Amino acid sequence: MAAVCRRVKDLVAVITGGASGLGLATAERLVGQGAAAVLLDLPSSDGEAQAKKLGKNCAFAPADVSSEKDVQAALTLAKEKFGRVDVAVNCAGIAVAIKTYNLKKNQAHSLEEFQRVLNVNLLGTFNVIRLVAGEMGQNEPDQGGQRGVIINTASVAAFEGQVYRQG
Repeated sequence: MAAVCRRVKDLVAVITGGASGLGLATAERLVGQGAAAVLLDLPSSDGEAQAKKLGKNCAFAPADVSSEKDVQAALTLAKEKFGRVDVAVNCAGIAVAIKTYNLKKNQAHSLEEFQRVLNVNLLGTFNVIRLVAGEMGQNEPDQGGQRGVIINTASVAAFEGQVYRQG
């Protein structure tokens, strides 16, 4: 069976980590090709300003990806402003570059900091996937039977590593 290639024009995307880095670059590319985008990022981010720069086909949803309530509110915003959700791109992610154990300080890596990384990178990604899948399930299938697409990104740090903080 031949793959069906959809045009980006008129698609509605929710992009986590959308206020900066890979998330913002993704939003710029999609909006530039005629899609609408909702930038899902922390309230303290530059999301509002970035959405304004991208114009009427972009909105900002202040949210923590690990919060069910926040992600649901972002999806509601997408549906209210643009009518549906066709694409989710998970770019939100954080890293803590610290030695597992610092012999000079006789101190182990903070479990709380590691938990925060897991909450954003793992739990947050799953939280968005599970909630957006429900929204996409309500879409009418296209000619290929598809209702939407979820794209998960990862850092090159998996291969390159992180430089730890001195001290």
